[in-house]
Amino acid sequence: MNIVIIGGGFAGCSSAEMLSKLHGANITIVEKSNYLGAGVRTFFYGGHPYTFGPRHFLTQNKDTYDYLSKFLKFRNCNYHQFKSYVEADDKFYNYPLNQADINVMPDKSIIKKELNKSKKIYNPKNLEEFWINSIGKTLYGKVIKNYNKKMWLVDSCKKIDTFKWSPKGATIKKGSRSVYDDRISVYPKNIDGYNSYFDLIQKSKEIKKLYNSEVTKFDFKKRKILINNKKIINYDYIINTISPDTIFQNTFGELKFIGRDLHLIVFPSKEVFPKDIFFLYYPNSEKFTRLVEYKKFTLHKSNTSLIGMEIPSKNGRYYPLPFKSEQKKAKKYFDIMPKNFYSIGRAGTYRYEVDIDDCIYQSMLIFDEINKNKYSGPIVGNEFK
Repeated sequence: MNIVIIGGGFAGCSSAEMLSKLHGANITIVEKSNYLGAGVRTFFYGGHPYTFGPRHFLTQNKDTYDYLSKFLKFRNCNYHQFKSYVEADDKFYNYPLNQADINVMPDKSIIKKELNKSKKIYNPKNLEEFWINSIGKTLYGKVIKNYNKKMWLVDSCKKIDTFKWSPKGATIKKGSRSVYDDRISVYPKNIDGYNSYFDLIQKSKEIKKLYNSEVTKFDFKKRKILINNKKIINYDYIINTISPDTIFQNTFGELKFIGRDLHLIVFPSKEVFPKDIFFLYYPNSEKFTRLVEYKKFTLHKSNTSLIGMEIPSKNGRYYPLPFKSEQKKAKKYFDIMPKNFYSIGRAGTYRYEVDIDDCIYQSMLIFDEINKNKYSGPIVGNEFK
């Protein structure tokens, strides 16, 4: 049984590791770069470990945590705090907001009146309508509007018309914290983060790796693929983790993504942020969306500290756009995927909200289906549980 996996990020690596346990499975990972791990792989700058977009492991699915715990030792980081700087108030508030923040805002009386009048719209037309009716115009203008405009590189939040990735229900929490208290939140103890997991797969003799490689042609009828216009591989199953428009040569048009420019800055102090603050968000007119102090995750010992500044750009294809028009286009690609073809991960499912735990869960479902020879369709169902 030949299984070809396109892409060596978390979705591809977890699928490869699990499926390599099946008797008679020949696994090949086709990876465009010269390493495994994609944006979750740890690199070093000025002696400091960092990832492209810091990736603590956050999940409500204990099975995915238990799986990864077989390979990595974790430390708890559910004490982490996010803060958001609101330039109009010249204050830092919790991110997301809670009741304690509103009580110290200079325009709290207006905000509370708007919150009391807020109503839930079950079928909002766009992100602006959703948030204004959830928290009122004042808070929307302070913490939502500009952040999402620059996050998605749009001139109006009315253009954003899907909400699965955005908070629902009670948008303002009670208490003094506003993080994901209902989830497991951990980070690897190793100074190089998740690298030992990827290295295990890299060293595995049961899993073939083709680095600096791309699939240049598919023959779905004969179940053959051409790698780098040179190497022909037969397959029984394909597990795709890259954008589906790439696989089908933009048959229905190119899917839109948002990229990132990451700027790394070393500061001459052991710490820059206050205790337990991991992220700082900026919902104002500045071009960057957030800063992260990597030492808060890695606990790296140094007299200096590394800060990462993230600026949304057209550089790379990292975040699928939350537009219905783009999701409909993606579905056209899903509908023509042949039998025994899976498409998973953030890019593969064209879903922004897919994270590490979802990738692992999708891999678990694929393992179960292939092991039982019960293929259910090109896209793994229930991928966000």
